[in-house]
Amino acid sequence: MTQTIEGRLPLVAILRGLEPERAIQVGEALVEAGFDIIEVPLNSPEPLVSIAALVEALGHRALIGAGTVLAEAEVDALTAIGAQLVVSPNCNPAVIRRSVEHGMVSLPGVLTPTEMFAAIEAGASGLKLFPADMAGPAVIKAVRAVLPPAVPILAVGGISAANMGDYLAAGAAGFGIGGALFMPGKPLDAIAADARAIVAAYKAARAV
Repeated sequence: MTQTIEGRLPLVAILRGLEPERAIQVGEALVEAGFDIIEVPLNSPEPLVSIAALVEALGHRALIGAGTVLAEAEVDALTAIGAQLVVSPNCNPAVIRRSVEHGMVSLPGVLTPTEMFAAIEAGASGLKLFPADMAGPAVIKAVRAVLPPAVPILAVGGISAANMGDYLAAGAAGFGIGGALFMPGKPLDAIAADARAIVAAYKAARAV
């Protein structure tokens, strides 16, 4: 059965460039701050090592997987290490279907209504609007009127505490947070502080 993000805080921590030796420490800090969806993009150093470590240490508390997944073989490799999340920058129906076959959460990148409906038809768990800052809340508001209500849209790219409210009001379910949360070499206490601030900003915007 395909997983969903229902019941989870819809904030995806994007750990591009995560250092494998820091994976568990960073993951623990994020989970303690309230994040329970974590992706390590595959163009990070030794991403499968980091993902496997996160799955073993935190897989019972968070949805762990990869971003920048472009090929079916990469989905298979992620399945082999217990990952449950596949995030892509594009809409590749073959990657989506393979993820669904493995019972994984599939969040493909989309920008147009055509890509959105193609992703849904292939079985996507949700839609990653990317790059969101090119589209803006207006696109979400427009497509939300025609998309299945149960399919969540996560805005990724250019998201900050200042604009979360606008996207949520337009119909976004949540966000992917990258550079505002994590960069290689960023001190652990700074990551934890920013994670707490982002979670608080999301909850405050959602409550409005």
